[in-house]
Amino acid sequence: MPDLNVVIAGDHLGLPLKAALYDHLAGNDVNIADLGVKTEEAVDYPDIGLDLATRIAKGEFDRGILVCGTGAGMAITANKVPGVRAVCITDPYTAERAIASNNAQIVTLGALITGVNVAKMLVDIWLSNHFQGGGSAKKVAKIDAIDDFYKTKP
Repeated sequence: MPDLNVVIAGDHLGLPLKAALYDHLAGNDVNIADLGVKTEEAVDYPDIGLDLATRIAKGEFDRGILVCGTGAGMAITANKVPGVRAVCITDPYTAERAIASNNAQIVTLGALITGVNVAKMLVDIWLSNHFQGGGSAKKVAKIDAIDDFYKTKP
């Protein structure tokens, strides 16, 4: 996998899958940080997603992984942060295209719908690929322009 600084976080529903992914990546010499949570006490996923996405937008980390029950709520939250592109991944092709076509710095997973072995495979695919540019570059630039437009709105 490329030399990346990766960050992972999840809510209470995502805790077991997040922990398994952290161990998997750390065991494969990925430079990974864990933003929590570390207990099963209920938390609101927007708080977790916002924290990680903000750190990605600031450039503190290259890529981020968010885990909740379905991955949907975390993706919605992360995509509210200007400069962030987050994709909920459920299959190998989407995992690869999330970065190759969409230059997504964040992927989200659903602990209630994705098994541990599948999640490890999906994250490995995403981390081992890179943005390919080409015809996708102008589309990602248009997404960035939308962010820029709304950054200037009060």
